[in-house]
Formats: sequence, C-alpha cells, structure tokens
Amino acid sequence: MTSIKMKTIKKQIFLRIACVAFAFVTSLTYAQNTNQEATTQREGFIFEFVVGGGLISLEDSAGIQTFDKSQGTFVFPDLKFGHMLNEKLAITVSLPGNIYEFQDNDRHFGGFIPSLQYWIKDRWWIHGGIGLAIDAPALYDIKDDVNDDWNFGCAVMASTGYEIYKKNNFALNVQSKLVLGRASLDGDAHRDAVIFNVGLGFSWL
Repeated sequence: MTSIKMKTIKKQIFLRIACVAFAFVTSLTYAQNTNQEATTQREGFIFEFVVGGGLISLEDSAGIQTFDKSQGTFVFPDLKFGHMLNEKLAITVSLPGNIYEFQDNDRHFGGFIPSLQYWIKDRWWIHGGIGLAIDAPALYDIKDDVNDDWNFGCAVMASTGYEIYKKNNFALNVQSKLVLGRASLDGDAHRDAVIFNVGLGFSWL
C-alpha cells in the first residue's frame, strides 16, 4: 500500500513538473517577440524565492545508491539574495535545495553559492556560480544516530529564467536550474548529486 501511495505521489510530481516545463517553453517562445518595450530600471537589493519541482540523482562512492535511480523531488528551500551592480548585472548568494529519500529517511541536498545574474534581454536572465554543497537531514525528519549527519563539499549551479510578469519592483519568472554537487561523507566516502528543477520565481528588485 505504501509503495502504491509513493508511486501516486511521484506521478503527481512529474505531472506538475511537466506543466511547469510547458509554461517555461511557452514563455521562451513569447520572449522571441520583436515588440519594443521599456527597459526596467533595476537597482538596490534583490530577494527571490522559488516554488517548483524537479529530479535528483545521487550516487555514493560506497555504492549504497547509484545514479541509475532518479527521484522526483520538490524545491525546498530555494532562495536568492543579492545586490544590483548595474541595470543588467547583480551579485547574489543562492541557496538551492531539494528534498530526497535515502534509506527511508528524508534528507536535503542544497548549497550556499555565491553567484552572478545577468539580464541578456529586458526579461531574460542567466545565473550561475560555485560554492558550498550541503547534504543534511530534512529538518522535520531528524533522528538521533540515524539521520543526523551533516556533510559538506562543493557545488556548481547554472540557471536561466524569463520574467512573465512585472510591476514596479516585483517580477514573476519561470525558470530552470541545474546543480551539480559533491559532499564528503565519513570514512573518505562522498555523495554526488545532479539536480534539475523547474519552477516559478517571485522576485523583488
């Protein structure tokens, strides 16, 4: 019964991912229009949070888990803080993260990544950086001596997004994100992760 419920949940996650991906493709098509529009004046601080889902694949050097099995996952948390250097370039700190299941426990693979964001066009931006990978127990599923280990390493991130709605200093964007990370485990072992997400970003800038 539990396995059936898990399969149903995963199907729902994949359907939602497909819907968001369709919206993203649609927005990119719309971005190709040749209509002229006023350039947004961007200045000061940036804050963004993202809701969405994606896929995560993990592999342990100990062989407990391999890249052969991907998991549907939801984004939590996915935050961005930064400051505009000029109208097109911002320096940011990104905190991507996804929940995954490991040996019947929920864990979180994410990072703390200094990064740069650049607007190629008025509504289309690219974003990337390199920083700290964090593999930790999900805060709601910490168990003493079972799921309480915190592991750190290195992660790289690349993302792109398109602002589908703007008003004053608020922007709603559709975005995709790729994160590659490696966290060191006890006993000279390591855990690699590949994460691909799509989602809606709520930005204030």
